[in-house]
Amino acid sequence: MKTITHWIDGKPVESTSGRHGAVYDPATGAQEKQVGFATVDEVDAAVASAKAAFETWGSSSLAKRTAILFKYRELLDAHRDEIAELITAEHGKVHSDALGEVARGMEIVELACGISVQLKGELSTQVSTRVDVASIRQPLGVVAGITPFNFPAMVPMWMFPLAIACGNTFVLKPSEKDPSASFRLAELATEAGLPDGVLNIVQGDKVAVDRLLEHPDVEAVSFVGSTPIAKYIQLKAVEHGKRVQALGGAKNHMLVLPDADLDFAADQAINAAYGSAGERCMAVSVVVAVGDTGDELVAKIAERAKNLKIGPGNDPSSEMGPLITREHRDKVASYVTSAAEQGAEVVVDGSGYTVEDHPECADGFFIGVTLLDKVPLTADAYRDEIFGPVLAVVRAESYDEAIKLINDSRWGNGTAIFTRDGGAARRFQLEVKAGMVGVNVPIPVPVGYHSFGGWKDSLFGDLHVYGNDGIAFYTQGKVITTRWPDPADAGINLGFPSHS
Repeated sequence: MKTITHWIDGKPVESTSGRHGAVYDPATGAQEKQVGFATVDEVDAAVASAKAAFETWGSSSLAKRTAILFKYRELLDAHRDEIAELITAEHGKVHSDALGEVARGMEIVELACGISVQLKGELSTQVSTRVDVASIRQPLGVVAGITPFNFPAMVPMWMFPLAIACGNTFVLKPSEKDPSASFRLAELATEAGLPDGVLNIVQGDKVAVDRLLEHPDVEAVSFVGSTPIAKYIQLKAVEHGKRVQALGGAKNHMLVLPDADLDFAADQAINAAYGSAGERCMAVSVVVAVGDTGDELVAKIAERAKNLKIGPGNDPSSEMGPLITREHRDKVASYVTSAAEQGAEVVVDGSGYTVEDHPECADGFFIGVTLLDKVPLTADAYRDEIFGPVLAVVRAESYDEAIKLINDSRWGNGTAIFTRDGGAARRFQLEVKAGMVGVNVPIPVPVGYHSFGGWKDSLFGDLHVYGNDGIAFYTQGKVITTRWPDPADAGINLGFPSHS
């Protein structure tokens, strides 16, 4: 059985811990690979490699960094199908969705290719007599990223290309559930000319995570995952004096006003709720139907949901694949049962789904799509992040009731409004308490040169990922005040310097 290794100092490094994690094909339920978990010493070796590489990489020219990143972008483009196949094999999402993930990750590589413009400093001349002041940004040193299973290529690419473009070196701890895509990203980076040690990967579990959070040579940590772990990451990293950005979970609401195009809204609700089997932190998991739109909208969503083609991700006809593990599949199914017990109406029940036309998938981690209507706000299916293909519909009598419902949620990641009313849309985008807002756009993931991140329990730390926030996170500011005095300025003056 193939074992996925670490990537340290520009080459594969076998784990010596004797501990492994199983890597499954979610479509068949069969274990296809294993991943070796890191020891503390192996994490230390990766950090040491990154620290040594920083001595030259941190002072390298922007021209050298961007030349490598441009080559890297070319290689990613040439190998995008291969990377997507690795994602489908270990995560389960359909191939077209995996290709989209690679494309969105490449947006950040493209942003990093333009780092020369982004790192331009500021200069104020003659702030005082013959005194100039300049502001510059410099790299931090060794930084780390801890990334989730749902986007095994895209989320790492949200982090390391920008970090290394800014002059840092990077240690990545990807999800142990689908580690092959990030390993391939590291191989291609080396092929592009990235010096050994600039990008390292340690596979593992909490042992590796905790060592990265504690290691004195790691200056900053980026994280994307669940809210409980994001809280833990922030507290642990700050305790050890590190800069931290930790993106947590979500419960994203889609508000549908009575004037909306309900066919369009139903299409977008299907796409946003069930794409990637709902394993997206930006998935729409709640539709808020305002006024008398509810019955018609629910009927349209149900009609579409029943016709979705569910199957293995490598089948071109599949529109939705399996969930990541058997345990997660069973947990998602339990929410359907509890929703009915807690007062929701189960319009479409996806629990117990089997793939009939693929006998090899009999033991796969499949679940069908579920649509719940009139979900009480006290129900677990409304309150919890399910992270699966379960869409809850709640009813509101008015816009004001709907906006209060959304703003009372503990989550503040993404949200959307569907309407033809420009005034209502403008009100919504200013009044809603969320970090990313869509107007007739159900999944408002920003393009690479804007930053991604939420509010409230969806973000821990001050800065979002990529965009200007990402550059600020991976650099530190320095202000330089200079004066080249004339000989006439000689003399002693013990007074406090003034700007005159």
